[in-house]
Amino acid sequence: MERLSAREKERIAVLLSEGAPFWRLRQEVHRSRHAIRRAVMAWQRPPKPEPNRSPLRLSLAEREEISRGIVAGDSLRLIACRLGRSPSTVSREVTRNGERRGYRACRADRAALRNMRRPKVAKLVRCGRLRAVVAEKLELCWSPQQIAGWLVEAFPDDPEMRVSHETIYLSLFVQTRGALRKELTRHLRLRHSARRPGGNRLRNGQGDIPAIVNIRERPAEANDRAVPGHWEGDLLFGKRMKAIATLVERKTRFVMLIALPNGHTADVVADALAHKIVELPEQLRRSLTWDQGKEMASHARFTNETGVPVYFCDPSSPWQRGSNENTNGLLRQYFPKRTEIAHYTQAELDAVAAQLNGRPRQTLGWKTPSQALDEVLR
Repeated sequence: MERLSAREKERIAVLLSEGAPFWRLRQEVHRSRHAIRRAVMAWQRPPKPEPNRSPLRLSLAEREEISRGIVAGDSLRLIACRLGRSPSTVSREVTRNGERRGYRACRADRAALRNMRRPKVAKLVRCGRLRAVVAEKLELCWSPQQIAGWLVEAFPDDPEMRVSHETIYLSLFVQTRGALRKELTRHLRLRHSARRPGGNRLRNGQGDIPAIVNIRERPAEANDRAVPGHWEGDLLFGKRMKAIATLVERKTRFVMLIALPNGHTADVVADALAHKIVELPEQLRRSLTWDQGKEMASHARFTNETGVPVYFCDPSSPWQRGSNENTNGLLRQYFPKRTEIAHYTQAELDAVAAQLNGRPRQTLGWKTPSQALDEVLR
């Protein structure tokens, strides 16, 4: 390919800035039209945009200030103070770019820009020795976390033999990212087919409820079941995601079932629960404990209408409302999974609850929940 000299490229740039036509360029620069056209296209091409740097990263100006401070003999802590940066940030910057004697601002900035480019070649692809060791340990049924910790102990002076457990998981489950064979997943304990990287959260509705009050703030009398009136609640699902609400009193294990014919949105659930709760005597309306399902997003309105505060369990902690979980298990005798429950009327649900409340419980000394409730109301 015919190449233009630096002087010829400079002459073309001058002529283009003056608005010269293409035939003038061919007269001034004695080259083929293809070579001149390539030079024109290169000159007209917009400059490469500056990478969008995070304010958390050092800029070129800050790196030049670090370089001047090193030449002046200033301490890294003093340089960091002038820049308004952490001393550890400046120390890491100097260490990774030649220490004090070899630090150069422009070279360090170019290296930072190279590291910003995406996508990057995965470390397990780049380092065959590391990949072989990781695969060997996976075949021994080691977990990725055990492998990551062992590598630090086994190769203390070899920074190339370092990899995080999340990188190993990504290499296994995202084949475009990694170099490990998919078959190695059978050596993992849970044998999952996919993994959610740390720091990400599934959008399952949990955690989206405003102004929740954690279960740890629930009164002590509710925790030790000293007095009646503290309830645990949840939804029991059937076919086509239809549901009924279940309430269990903690001290007596008394059960109430609530029909939800209009769905289980937050407003519908709040209205149905409020309508049922206000039927109870005042001494049985002390608190309600629920999980962090979004069906209780209107808990504040429920509390305003009934005076019953709502306490929320920690995410994925069903044991914190164990009485309700156990009762829902008993209710599966009446409402098996994947069966239609939308057609049940409130009267039919009350009949089921009456049957369950008439069954003796070992935890109540073989009394029934109805008998236990009658005793505490005397």
